[in-house]
Amino acid sequence: MKEIIFNTDIYSFDTFREFVEEFQVDEQDLIITNAFILTDSVRQGLKADVICQEQYGAGEPSDEMVEAMYGEISSMKPHKRIIGIGGGTVLDISKLFALKYVHPVEELYDGKLPVEKDKELVLIPTTCGTGSEVTNISILAFQKRNTKMGLATDKLYADKAVLIPEFLGNLPFRFFATSSVDAFIHGVESSLSPKATPYTELYGYKAVEIILKGYQMIAREGEQARNRILKEFLIASNFAGLAFGTAGCGPVHALSYPLGGTFHVAHGEANYAVFSGVMEHYQKKAGVRLESLERLKAHMASVLDCKEEQVLEELETLLGAVIRKKSLKEYGADQEMLKVWSQSVLDTQQRLMKNSPFELGYEDVLHIYQSLFE
Repeated sequence: MKEIIFNTDIYSFDTFREFVEEFQVDEQDLIITNAFILTDSVRQGLKADVICQEQYGAGEPSDEMVEAMYGEISSMKPHKRIIGIGGGTVLDISKLFALKYVHPVEELYDGKLPVEKDKELVLIPTTCGTGSEVTNISILAFQKRNTKMGLATDKLYADKAVLIPEFLGNLPFRFFATSSVDAFIHGVESSLSPKATPYTELYGYKAVEIILKGYQMIAREGEQARNRILKEFLIASNFAGLAFGTAGCGPVHALSYPLGGTFHVAHGEANYAVFSGVMEHYQKKAGVRLESLERLKAHMASVLDCKEEQVLEELETLLGAVIRKKSLKEYGADQEMLKVWSQSVLDTQQRLMKNSPFELGYEDVLHIYQSLFE
């Protein structure tokens, strides 16, 4: 059994300029990013080719977005290195363009194209949530299929991950909240996974602790308090990425994908929308004591300064102070849709469902969705 996977070298710099000099970024590099991240002043003197993701589609990464970007990139001169600078959308897409064969992307995800990496991959996160810079997974929304799918292969590991807190300074609070709650859920799910080890729990628990303490500060002092702890949140996200990169994520992510795919809900927000329902279902599972859940609750109780039986309630209050939770009905779901989603989860998300601490069937999934409906 693998205890923990370290396939990516991790660097940190205070500024992007320090990174450019240390990594000798030049004409052989392709930077995939967003225009608001790599502004004209930041790009001054930069020799690399730059492509901005938002020119090819908005929101979560999708098959249509990747195909549009492929058309542009394939017309450029060959590059030796891909540098992804952004949130989960940019990082997941950047992983794909380090591969030799990307088009048609639907066939890549269906296993019909060989997965071969022919370029060095450097990933720089600009949010504090995905952990994608140290994982081997790329998630895309497939528009015609109305769901999200993950491609997981060691070929998608970045060669180098670079943490630069400078990029988080202008992150709007909403994006800070949705990305960091995603990192929190990564820490939780990896700790409850059957594949969890003492090593993954070390990183997962610490990520949970850092994020909860940060949320407590924000709840006390207001949104601007986050500016003093951006580096800590960036590290927490990275810790959580290391944890779930080995132990995996589970049903929270699986159940969030139909919601995100149907209504184009941001990944972290979609996870948050179903998180409490999954956790309460675990706790109420008849006649079963889940040791991993009890250990994690004890740890969170010590951070939240409450009794273990109050943890889920306290979590709802604290998370709600950072990001408002919406019902599935508010997003536009109806009861028939919940039934379709439940079957879709079982049909398409077994990669995640197998990381559940309990075996969950159709009735379990439907019950969770229905508990979150209103």
